[in-house]
Amino acid sequence: MIAASSITVLLVDDQTSIRALLRNNLIQLGFSQIYGARGGAEALAHLEQVPTQLVISDFNMPDMDGLALLRAVRANPRTAKLAFIMLTGQASRELVQQAIADGVNNFIAKPFTSAALKSRIEAVFGAMAAS
Repeated sequence: MIAASSITVLLVDDQTSIRALLRNNLIQLGFSQIYGARGGAEALAHLEQVPTQLVISDFNMPDMDGLALLRAVRANPRTAKLAFIMLTGQASRELVQQAIADGVNNFIAKPFTSAALKSRIEAVFGAMAAS
């Protein structure tokens, strides 16, 4: 069982409220190393500086959408193996298929619950211990 506190998470969403909601849910699940970025470019700069194990990214962002971010993460040998979970309110079949083809690890649909967030993360990392 992996400790949630040992996983560094980067939350990428242009909406401050969504980042805060995700952060609060992750803290309740035992995560403590949580960073935020307002968009894809900021996220890529962060990933160059801070070793990260999990990216949770919104799909719909103004500067670089979640698919473009996913592709950039997968194209960089330093970040290619990061766990990447896509957060979206518009999980169309085309988006899901493209994200899978690009290497997404899982999806979280908006609106989400803490239990759904935990379930999606555990599907990627295995059972989690709170601390």
